[in-house]
Amino acid sequence: MSLFQTQKKKVGNATAGEKNLPAKAVVKAPAKVSVKTKETKTVSVAKPANVSEKRAAAAAGIVFPKGSAVIKPRVTEKSGLLSQTGVYTFDVRTDANSRQIAQAIAVAYKVTPVKISIAPVKSKAMFVRGKNGKTISGKKAYVYLKKGETIEFI
Repeated sequence: MSLFQTQKKKVGNATAGEKNLPAKAVVKAPAKVSVKTKETKTVSVAKPANVSEKRAAAAAGIVFPKGSAVIKPRVTEKSGLLSQTGVYTFDVRTDANSRQIAQAIAVAYKVTPVKISIAPVKSKAMFVRGKNGKTISGKKAYVYLKKGETIEFI
């Protein structure tokens, strides 16, 4: 027996005070449907995007091969401001040189880099959940393009 009689008595499948209700039917939203009318207009009904669809859309962008010198674009506030002047920032492998980076950028984005500057990214001390640690160090590359050439990130 519980203290102050807070435990509910079971009656059948429902607890005391509740009614036996039938299970609710689950209705799924229809997928994106295209319907052609007599005037040959296409009307589309959008469905809410799921997490897996968002991931698939993000993955549809440029993906560098496993052995490539470039790992991914470096998206920061500073790199966003630099991209307006034709300078793009990428995270690169620690053993990559500027020629390998230029080849990877030329193949992936079909642009010709004019200049590439490589800078180290130092590890920083951090304190998480009561333990000391450090962030990962690496390299970043600043890729300068000709005027008129741009790189679009999704």
